Amino acid sequence: MPGKHANWRIPRPSGRPLPLLAGTAVAAVIAGTTVATLGLGSSPRPADAAFMAAASDRTQQRADRGQQRVDPAVEATPSATPSAVPSATAAPSAQPSKTASKAPKPPAGGGAVVGSGSCQASFYTDEGNRTANGETFHTADFTAAHKTLPFNTKVRVTNVKNGKSVVVRINDRGPFIAGRCLDLTPAAFNTISSTGAGVATVKYEVLQG
Repeated sequence: MPGKHANWRIPRPSGRPLPLLAGTAVAAVIAGTTVATLGLGSSPRPADAAFMAAASDRTQQRADRGQQRVDPAVEATPSATPSAVPSATAAPSAQPSKTASKAPKPPAGGGAVVGSGSCQASFYTDEGNRTANGETFHTADFTAAHKTLPFNTKVRVTNVKNGKSVVVRINDRGPFIAGRCLDLTPAAFNTISSTGAGVATVKYEVLQG
């Protein structure tokens, strides 16, 4: 049987199972890595959660500081509602004019006397109407009406009863009542008499110039 013992040998292990085991181990590592990656995606580690919370806090703090910078500017914007307290720069109230019109004065009584006479004088009121020379009649002026004397002639009128005199300027025609030669304005008549009397006996002097 030496020939059979010589031909029979213990079979050697095949080299194929080793690569198969190595492939199985690599697949197990890949599967474990995948499971670990999925686990990290669904449940972050404590250190990662703390980092994300700190970043969120810093973002909120920056937003808060930005809001604090904006608020004063908003508050500084003037309100559209007018203040109840008057402004110090408000326009001053209108002051009364210092150039108020002065009261009329009698014409100057100078000049040579070129004519004279005596008669009764009265007064009339015709405020705002036109006189014979085209002027506007004013009761406060010192003017008078005469039938024939030229316009702008100056006449000194003296009350013979009390000696008071006034100088008037002729700018109208009248009076048309017998015995009267002059019609004065109320202002001129009050200078030599009282309007309550109505009529006064006067001496008149026509002045030159």
